[in-house]
Amino acid sequence: MADLGEPTSYAVLEKGAAVYSCDQKELGTVQEVRADLQVDIFDGLLVSEGSAIGGGRRFVPGELVEEIFQRGVLLKIDAEAFGQLSDQPGQGQD
Repeated sequence: MADLGEPTSYAVLEKGAAVYSCDQKELGTVQEVRADLQVDIFDGLLVSEGSAIGGGRRFVPGELVEEIFQRGVLLKIDAEAFGQLSDQPGQGQD
């Protein structure tokens, strides 16, 4: 896994940051952070999948995010579970 830098907040996470599963596989990049900064609620991340995975996108609910770093995100789930996520919040698994 690449050097992701220091731990940070979803509020400063940038589009294009790498996203890794708990089994350290690179899954794609952050396309969008879904949050309400006014009330400090982090809903989750919309992730663009890498072309090796399929090139689609997946919504990762905030509770599945292990830690956010300056240059990337580590998830609590493995690559297989990531592949079961929907591209929409609240849609559950495909």
